[in-house]
Amino acid sequence: MKTRIAVMFGGKSVEHEVSIISAIQAIGSMDQEKYDIMPVYISKENEMYMGDAVGNIEEYKDMDALMAKSQRVILINNHGTPCFIPYPAKRFGKVKEIPVDLAFPIVHGTNVEDGALQGYLKTVGIPFVGCDVTASAVGMDKYVTKAILKDNGIPVLDCIQFTTKDYRDMDGIVASVEERLGYPVIIKPVNLGSSVGISVAKDRPELVRSIDDAFLYAGKVIVEHAITNLREINCSVLGDDEEAIPSECEEPMHTEDILSFEDKYLSNAKSGGASKGMASVSRKIPADISDEMRDQVRAMAVKAFQCLGCNGVARMDFMIDGDTGELYFNEINTIPGSLAFYLWEPVGVPYRELLDRMISLALKRRRREQSLTFSFSSNILDQQSLGGLKGGKMGK
Repeated sequence: MKTRIAVMFGGKSVEHEVSIISAIQAIGSMDQEKYDIMPVYISKENEMYMGDAVGNIEEYKDMDALMAKSQRVILINNHGTPCFIPYPAKRFGKVKEIPVDLAFPIVHGTNVEDGALQGYLKTVGIPFVGCDVTASAVGMDKYVTKAILKDNGIPVLDCIQFTTKDYRDMDGIVASVEERLGYPVIIKPVNLGSSVGISVAKDRPELVRSIDDAFLYAGKVIVEHAITNLREINCSVLGDDEEAIPSECEEPMHTEDILSFEDKYLSNAKSGGASKGMASVSRKIPADISDEMRDQVRAMAVKAFQCLGCNGVARMDFMIDGDTGELYFNEINTIPGSLAFYLWEPVGVPYRELLDRMISLALKRRRREQSLTFSFSSNILDQQSLGGLKGGKMGK
């Protein structure tokens, strides 16, 4: 019997369209003989849809029309069996349930990749591929990620975090940055990916503009020193807390100081082709680095992956200071664009096998969780003293 897998994508995120591309790529590479694949599109209003059109990338040229011809559904747990049911339910007749064995979230950005969707799936009781709730939330927060990795001996650039409260005093932000970091600096929303809202500032006017832009996308922003002679090196990791392996390293090419959203997703489309997500980025694979640096990057990637409690596939992004040769961890993508399959093929792991391994890791975690005890028998509610409670707090 085939494993029924709900591939979930989209969601209320600025990376909504990127998620669609990544998911359709994955669906096309999954083993149809082993899996019964059910595409589930999550709209920008976080409504879920299923149907024949949902798995067709061409249908997303008109999303309103796509949703009109598809069936809106909700995910429920019916006596221990997770399933999708039509919503709103029909007034008469039996409700058609679509049972599912496993969820495969291929989502990017806030509200979906940051632990929100993972928490929902865990509450419903459906096992899912990828990082758990904690690792997803931590990996999305650049400041928290830096703090954890720094505490575990992984080199990161110092940064300053600012909140919307700080934003009311732009002069204070500028003074703090100039005193502690100097120029140039790089400004990032604390919880976004795909280079959205990220820019480099080389002087005070650019810093103010960059801060204004970053706060359009997030309630917290970090500012860190920008390496002038920068080389970016990425490496993916596959595994869990027990065993993890690194992919080949890449060096992405970019047209500006940083790899922009346009570099990542629109460069191929500008040349007349359809976007292929992160797989279309101009890059060097393998990266043109020494064997010693390659080993260092790959080892650091695995260590960071396991320190953050990741599962499945994640991509680790690093920075090399060309002037000093120092290597720094930059950020993690817990669900990388295109699932970073292009980094695994060079080390002998084709995309179909990569997806199989990710699914196997999710089922392994499910077996481990089922062996744990989450409740125990207690007669705490069978106490005479409860008769005097009228909505007040119990004594401890």
